[in-house]
Amino acid sequence: MSRLRDLPRDVPVPSHAYIPGRTARHPEDWFDPIRRTVPDQAGSDALAGSFALRCGRAYFDAGYYWECHEVLEAVWMQTSDPSPERDIVQALIQLANARLKLLMLRPHAARRLCDMVEAHLSRCPSGQQPLGLDPRALRAWVHETRAQGELHHSAK
Repeated sequence: MSRLRDLPRDVPVPSHAYIPGRTARHPEDWFDPIRRTVPDQAGSDALAGSFALRCGRAYFDAGYYWECHEVLEAVWMQTSDPSPERDIVQALIQLANARLKLLMLRPHAARRLCDMVEAHLSRCPSGQQPLGLDPRALRAWVHETRAQGELHHSAK
């Protein structure tokens, strides 16, 4: 699941991936230094290059899904509403939540979250990568998440 070696050297490494009901929650302020790197009222370029976005993506890629959500929420809060940037960040947050639900053995919740991710991605203009995030890559993750959810569901 969690792949510490995949995190970039400058990304703070949590002691573990938090999985509600299975592992301990991180201290409330652990992610504050990362959240504070998101500039207030920043434009798309500043958000795309933000340390918080980079950390959130790294956490997602390494299987730290709850941690990804914690960090990306600060980015999402600085996006314009409505905007493709807001939708793409919300899609990644909800996809991280869906992946977390799989780890919690809650495939129905994961599928519901995948529906939400697809709704956010449907509002992203074709051929664009808001904040450097590729909607096609996120759609591939949604497909994989749904497939894993079906495996969990059929195993019951």
